[in-house]
Amino acid sequence: MPELEIRRPKMDDIKQLNQFFSIVITDTFMKEGIGDRLDDINAEIKIKEKYIKTDFESNGDLRYFLLALDGDKIIGSIEYGPASDLIKDYIDDASEEMFEVGTVFVHPDYQQNGVGNLLLHSIYLTLQENGLEEFFLDSGYRNAQKIWIKKFGQPDYLLKDHWGEGFDHMIWRIKVSDCLGEK
Repeated sequence: MPELEIRRPKMDDIKQLNQFFSIVITDTFMKEGIGDRLDDINAEIKIKEKYIKTDFESNGDLRYFLLALDGDKIIGSIEYGPASDLIKDYIDDASEEMFEVGTVFVHPDYQQNGVGNLLLHSIYLTLQENGLEEFFLDSGYRNAQKIWIKKFGQPDYLLKDHWGEGFDHMIWRIKVSDCLGEK
């Protein structure tokens, strides 16, 4: 793995970050076999652009991003923020104070090289530093679900055929201490 830098985004990163979102989201949809859903791709890109804007506007209080860079190239992202409406709608005790980790993206050319694990570890430490004891992680992408099952076990909540037949949505509820190997 190359020497990577993990850091908070800067205003100068916006153009490259939006291009990164477009590349990764389009690639994800293609690998999922749903690359023809251009409206959904564009909607997902717009959501991520809104999230990064919220990070800047709130100085990381409402959304908090970390980026992975190889030199000057953005190759990964991760963020945490309030649990989504989808999570709150399906989890009875998901309160307004619950957070989710999301936007866990790695550039296609850098996948399977530990970048995602490095970003995850960095966000676990950030959550711990901010006094957050647990978080949600959810996914409707089948390929990502395989990774999350391997890492976190079976989901705590399964929304069968949520996105159409054969397209489930999975939600994990995870303790930060478990991620950091603490008891």
